[in-house]
Amino acid sequence: MAAFTDSAAAALQLIASNDPALWAIVGRSLAVSGSACLIAVVLGLPFGAWLGVARFPGRPALLTLLNTFLALPSVVLGLVVYLLLSRSGPLGFLGWLYSFQAMVLAQALLVLPVVSALTHQVVADAESQHGEQLRSLGARAPLRSLLLAWDERYALLTVVIAAFGRAISEVGAVMIVGGNMDGFTRVMTTAIALETSKGDLPLALGLGLILLLVVLLLNLCIGLLKRWRESSEGLAGARQPALS
Repeated sequence: MAAFTDSAAAALQLIASNDPALWAIVGRSLAVSGSACLIAVVLGLPFGAWLGVARFPGRPALLTLLNTFLALPSVVLGLVVYLLLSRSGPLGFLGWLYSFQAMVLAQALLVLPVVSALTHQVVADAESQHGEQLRSLGARAPLRSLLLAWDERYALLTVVIAAFGRAISEVGAVMIVGGNMDGFTRVMTTAIALETSKGDLPLALGLGLILLLVVLLLNLCIGLLKRWRESSEGLAGARQPALS
């Protein structure tokens, strides 16, 4: 018990003293996960929204594949990206292995199915409620996906926050393709694993506390968005009788 309390006290001291090494790792983690989440959102939101309204022969198989990728272990994805970026791989000419770009790519590929699948579900539910009305007005699938996505924007913001949480808590893929090099590719999750194995518990625990705080803030944002959405819908419902 004394070891835990001593490590916790030292970890809090590192955080309070603005330890440069600790905050450099935190900043790099936020940059990697934020960049990966942005790429996944730019690609995944439109695709998921379109998939929620489109109907074509291979759609069930595509949805099954997408849902399968949700359970893909991060170490397996990291291995695939490693083989792609290795010197003998098809993308070896980029020279990205063990770099910031490699970690962003790995996390973006990991988060992309999450964004796409959750967006599909949100838009598909909205399509079941309002799709018939939009089709009667002549709206084709691309326009319907855009309109429904905008109507469900608060739910999609929750999807974005959840995707960022998935990215920043990931460890396997970034460790494989980034190499966990101090000052270059070391992020919070990989640093926690390394420092724990080295016995530097205060730094590992300090990073763990910050990571826990980030996840807590993400969950608070999700809760606030849900309340905001409910209050907005309540105000809209209260105003409707007055307008009629």
